Amino acid sequence: MEEIVTSSMDSDGGEERRLLPFLKWAGGKRWLMNLAKEIREEGVGTYYEPFVGSGAMFFAINPKAAILNDSNADLMDAYRALKADHGSVVRLLRRHHRQHSTEYYYAVRASAPRSSHGRAARFIYLNRTCWNGLYRVNRNGDFNVPKGTKTKVLLDTDNFALVSSRLSGVTLCNGDFECVIARAGAGDFVFADPPYTVRHQYNGFIKYNEKLFTWDDQVRLRDCLLAAANRGARVVCTNADHHSIRELYGSGFELHGVSRYSAIAGSTKFRGKYAELIIRA
Repeated sequence: MEEIVTSSMDSDGGEERRLLPFLKWAGGKRWLMNLAKEIREEGVGTYYEPFVGSGAMFFAINPKAAILNDSNADLMDAYRALKADHGSVVRLLRRHHRQHSTEYYYAVRASAPRSSHGRAARFIYLNRTCWNGLYRVNRNGDFNVPKGTKTKVLLDTDNFALVSSRLSGVTLCNGDFECVIARAGAGDFVFADPPYTVRHQYNGFIKYNEKLFTWDDQVRLRDCLLAAANRGARVVCTNADHHSIRELYGSGFELHGVSRYSAIAGSTKFRGKYAELIIRA
């Protein structure tokens, strides 16, 4: 796992501690840590991330004020539980770690804990032991990813106390991205990493994302980001390097092509480097 390195000073005047995202997430941004360093050095007012996912960019930048959002309610509930009572979450993760097996995995997958820390521990446990860390639900909204090959539930890199501390002053939302971006103004920073849905591209994961984030959503996101930039916010968006996205962001934005490695695929022959865009305004 790639390490996120932070080097500025914390509130006590000491060097900030290094922190890894606690989730594996499709489209995670650990590969963009050089960009995170640049953003830190430029400084941010309030940090807005409307599609937070694993929070790799947020944890790397470690802003003083932030509003984090995601449409995935289970994900945001996990963040809230860690913010409020990470100790209870960790105690349940230890139990999951001790009891992990194929039978146990599917029993937990089928369960519906009532407590917030129980739901958070279930979410993290399934993320760490399911196939490739993929989050996918069926038409009924039930998580349906099969068990993977990983057996460790607790990792040497875990630091849930620090995760909780980093979240202490953060506003956590679970809603539409437009409501969050609309709050950004002069001196603020918006980092948007939407699901990569593009026109005329029929990759399986793209098709799955299309159910969650349509082309109309892509157009609406472009409009929201341009409006935020016109209010004086700095904007960075990542997206697929596809001609339809380049056309969508062709006016009012700077486009930079990059490539990254992706392991989210059913077969190794479909894994490899993917072209992406860094979009700035």
